[in-house]
Amino acid sequence: MLCISTTLFLAATCLLASADFPTETATTCEGYNIHRLSCGFGVISVQTALYGRKDRVICSEGMSTYKTENIYCSLDGVLGIIKKRCDGKKLCEINSNVFTPDPCRGTYKYLRTTYTCLPSTTHVVCENSLAHLYCAAGQVITVYGADYGRRDRTTCIYKQSESKIQNTDCYNPTNTVAESCNGKNSCTIKASNSVFGDPCSGTYKYLEVSYTCEYPVTIVIEAWYWEVGVAKGRQYLGSSAHLAHLGPPSLHQSHCSPETGSSETMLRFSLRTALLLAATCLLMTAVSTERVVTCDSNNNVQHLSCDFGVISVQAALYGRADNETCSQWITEEQLNDTQCSQNGTTDVLRRRCDGKKVCEINANVIGTSDPCFGVHKYLETIYTCFPAIHVVACERSLAHLFCDVGQVIFVLGADYGRRDQTTCSFRRPERQIQNVDCSRPTSQVADSCNGKNSCTIRANNSVFGDPCRGTYKYLEVSYVCDYPGLAPEEPVETH
Repeated sequence: MLCISTTLFLAATCLLASADFPTETATTCEGYNIHRLSCGFGVISVQTALYGRKDRVICSEGMSTYKTENIYCSLDGVLGIIKKRCDGKKLCEINSNVFTPDPCRGTYKYLRTTYTCLPSTTHVVCENSLAHLYCAAGQVITVYGADYGRRDRTTCIYKQSESKIQNTDCYNPTNTVAESCNGKNSCTIKASNSVFGDPCSGTYKYLEVSYTCEYPVTIVIEAWYWEVGVAKGRQYLGSSAHLAHLGPPSLHQSHCSPETGSSETMLRFSLRTALLLAATCLLMTAVSTERVVTCDSNNNVQHLSCDFGVISVQAALYGRADNETCSQWITEEQLNDTQCSQNGTTDVLRRRCDGKKVCEINANVIGTSDPCFGVHKYLETIYTCFPAIHVVACERSLAHLFCDVGQVIFVLGADYGRRDQTTCSFRRPERQIQNVDCSRPTSQVADSCNGKNSCTIRANNSVFGDPCRGTYKYLEVSYVCDYPGLAPEEPVETH
């Protein structure tokens, strides 16, 4: 007889359902072609990789027979290279010409990769900022992958000169983060050349980390076998992975016993620690809290981002609250004042970042006056990723906001202008998308749409004014749908 609780059965079902990740396959024929892996949700985990040829059909179009007849051709070490380049990233592009030497000269080859998209937390911090990795109580960090360098011209670019963001072939996959953070509940590491080396001198870099939080417990499963009420043996299993084969255990005390005279098997589960799988499922969908610290410098950029939902700034500090943060190579005199803060910092961050998926800001925008002359300061921001609907409408287009029947709109934030060179840029001349320091937070969308079931608003200078003449702009809105009277509360400032 097997006794289980409904609560844990549902919890285990939730956990096991999320463990079956779909497998993707990418195939790229030989040549100067780009091999592209991407995950809409989560991060890449490479399973297999082949550079060579294993059959006569793949990448055979237009090829002579002798170029496809060798189907026993493969280069050693390809899986390791792809995993090093791509594991832990949301997007990975690689050219097949990096694979040398030629495993079978004269044969037309291809690169084929299978991979899954693992749910994870992706954290990006700009050079000379601090990366804070942390998990819920009782969980520990497992790093999927980390890169230090630069792979695009859009990340950590706020007020950086063109020469510092041009080199996008600058990256250094590193195991330093894993070595420092794996197995810990929280971990702080600085994105700097002194920690990771300098993969490209003169380029402004960033650290990109993907990690997950897991319970470190060992589950003990004790199985007693009865035949006419007599125990026949005991089995110990040491990994939660075995739950998939054994079925869900109970978190409650079992009072079941075999009936007298019957020949039955009873499986009883005892947990070495109280592993609440149901709570784990809830934590996976809960609103996450992030903390970013950027050391004071005219060149340093603070990068806030949300994979899911939009930014909601909870608190921000520009100044100094302790003598350890951003203290490397700083004199003791510059660290003494630990009660130094700029008034209104949280409000500035909220106006700039609330309701956006990505927000970059330079500390010199905050430090309009020096709160403590002679003290080395930093910008610290705490924010959550609030579940929201994100809408972008290009200039002279209409933004349509709408909710289900019975629900109403609550606008979290809206901006009109331009913050990057990629949004609303199709067939636009370079001069119309160059100005990325053109963005105006606006309350007009909230004034027009809050409390309505649906709302249409035009992205136009006549509605929002013109924050940057000659630049092709767009309207960016983040909102939620809720039942009247249940709109989310405003964030509470804690500094």
